Amino acid sequence: MEVLKIATAGSVDDGKSTLIGRLLYDTRSIAQDRLEAIDSASQRKGLGFMDLSLLTDGLIAEREQGITIDVAHIYFSTPTRKYIIADTPGHVEYTRNMITGASNAAVSIVLVDARNGVVEQTRRHLYIAYLLQMKEVIVSINKMDLVDFEQEAYERIRQEVSQLAIQLKMEKVTLHFIPMAAKDGDNVVTPSDRMPWYNGPTLLDVLESLEPRKGKGELPTRFPVQYVVRPQQDAYHDFRGYAGKISSGKWSVGDEVVVLPSLKSAAIGAIYKGETVVSSAFAGESVTLTLTEDVDVSRGNMLVKKGECPFPQTNQITARIAWLDESSMQEGKTFLLQHGAQTIKVKVLSIQEILDIQTFLPAPDKKSFKLNDIGTIQLKSAKPFFPDAYDVNPANGAFILIDEYSNNTVAVGFVGKV
Repeated sequence: MEVLKIATAGSVDDGKSTLIGRLLYDTRSIAQDRLEAIDSASQRKGLGFMDLSLLTDGLIAEREQGITIDVAHIYFSTPTRKYIIADTPGHVEYTRNMITGASNAAVSIVLVDARNGVVEQTRRHLYIAYLLQMKEVIVSINKMDLVDFEQEAYERIRQEVSQLAIQLKMEKVTLHFIPMAAKDGDNVVTPSDRMPWYNGPTLLDVLESLEPRKGKGELPTRFPVQYVVRPQQDAYHDFRGYAGKISSGKWSVGDEVVVLPSLKSAAIGAIYKGETVVSSAFAGESVTLTLTEDVDVSRGNMLVKKGECPFPQTNQITARIAWLDESSMQEGKTFLLQHGAQTIKVKVLSIQEILDIQTFLPAPDKKSFKLNDIGTIQLKSAKPFFPDAYDVNPANGAFILIDEYSNNTVAVGFVGKV
């Protein structure tokens, strides 16, 4: 049964956790004892209804403040498919957690409070969905009960978000607009009779109709080497294997490979999954490969399939980054760049632009990155590394920047021009 990965997004109090709770409740995906616990917790809080947001807000601080801080992963299924939902934070302070939760999703549900309309975090989360190249975005116009289910409120937000999508050039993204009241379940799983002017699908109808994200097995073949296996035992005295997790593509015994950066070539002699010998392996699987030729391969090198496409090898890139740290970043600063199994030192050659989140245009007065800024930089590395452009191969086109001294992850990046 196929799996659809979903990320929620939106500003604080737009109702993300409540929406997920209602989706679970209406699809009968919650055990009875869990429901009774949530009902008791709601009564202790003095509520006159079952607070379904408690199903996802697991941290004590989340329950106390009524906000989502960490990413919660929720699993449920219908007769047709399985789902994994990443309930991500809406507060601007936790944008970094939202990016992490959304990075592997095929679809984003962006919630908008019908009373407030599009706010700064709505814009930021739409842009992040664009950066992550999601093909489907569901715009959930929530809390329609608090605007008397007026069609005018729905249309105003739909038009504003559509205009933002035009600004972002999201021509390849399909937007789905659904008016709902998640607390009561309107248009979540069942159609609402309180909005007769809306004839479209419910949230679950849309989710059931979507295709999963393009499989990593269909992308160019990439194998970053994490460890060289030399057992040093009499039974395996001449064994040399290369262990790692296949980033993308498919490997089979006999495939011709090229080792980056040396450009030496060989063929795959055997593939091991644990101690089991297999004939082929796919993206996401951790394996050990042996080669037919004794070529020099080390941790941080990458194996690519010979003749498949141009080899990704560079020491200078242009990349879109989201800045995640409290400290600022200026041109000329150095960082550690983590790309797959490779960690290298890089220098910021230039800051090409920093986005004004209100207009999606470059901010002319910004010369350094601050927390939650998004923009484009040029990096130069101390030695070659092997990224693809993110739009060609997302599995091999992203990286993180690490502060050399604090060891904090300060940015996530998406490779553009190599």
